[in-house]
Amino acid sequence: MASMVHGLEAEYFGRVRFTYLDADDPQTQVFQRELGFNYQPEFYLLDANGNVLKKLIGFVSEEEFRSLFDQYLQ
Repeated sequence: MASMVHGLEAEYFGRVRFTYLDADDPQTQVFQRELGFNYQPEFYLLDANGNVLKKLIGFVSEEEFRSLFDQYLQ
């Protein structure tokens, strides 16, 4: 799944900012709690103010990512 996400990151560069969270890093524990993180993989689509627009848990298809990105980029 990582290669697909990295491909989308390259394709949407400049329009969608991808940030990767290391769930095992103790420095991210506060952020994980704020998001309600509890399972890997989890994906969060945030707006420019950091508000969660969509939370996705488990496998997400490339088509679903594209659909969400395109929906919120309009």
